[in-house]
Amino acid sequence: MQMEISELQKELAATFRWTARLNMHEGVANHFSACVPGSSDFYVNKAGIHFSNIKASDLILVTKENKEELKNKPDIIDPTALYIHSAIHEKAAHARCIFHVHSKYATALSTLKDPVMKPIDQNTMMFYNRVSAFKEFGGLGLEEESIKMANALGNKQHMLLANHGILTTGRTVAEGFNSLYYFERAAETYLTALSTNQELNVVSHEIAEKTAEEHENFPTDFANLFLSQIRIILDKEEPDYKN
Repeated sequence: MQMEISELQKELAATFRWTARLNMHEGVANHFSACVPGSSDFYVNKAGIHFSNIKASDLILVTKENKEELKNKPDIIDPTALYIHSAIHEKAAHARCIFHVHSKYATALSTLKDPVMKPIDQNTMMFYNRVSAFKEFGGLGLEEESIKMANALGNKQHMLLANHGILTTGRTVAEGFNSLYYFERAAETYLTALSTNQELNVVSHEIAEKTAEEHENFPTDFANLFLSQIRIILDKEEPDYKN
């Protein structure tokens, strides 16, 4: 069990480092979490550490026993991280891993009156009918706001937070991070297309849904391959992420 948990921490630490390389983080804010296999306990990043410096040992384990105590220790875990991730992990069984950022394009998308990405390319089609919209921004993600977020996610895999940012989930670290990466790419394409002021070439519901399903059932596990390649690069260039 200890070996499995240690590997989980290394995987999660790698995604922080890669997010920093992609400039999808924001100062020392934003947070990722991953549940321990077979448990509702989860790891989340320690407060105040830049994504580019996060190591496996900087991930704090939140349990039923220590959660209340951690609420009074904002120097250990950002309160918004504790509330948002606790609420969603408790409410949504499918959200074993959660990735929340205020990345450039996803956040810009979240400010639109209609933030739903139209299916205009393969990346936008990946998320067709698979993103919930939390439309009632009510301030920072503290306890009351976090419960509303968890309820809004429902059985969807991901959630766009109006006037706020993006939250993706997955059964594994690889799956959740892959979705985060591609959501940002999809949002960039969509907003760039909108900026041309030309009519969008939107595909039909049938084609969009078919493409989304093909992504989900594709025989090659691109999410795990992506994370594996990230770790190979980090093993050479930033091996301390595993410490």
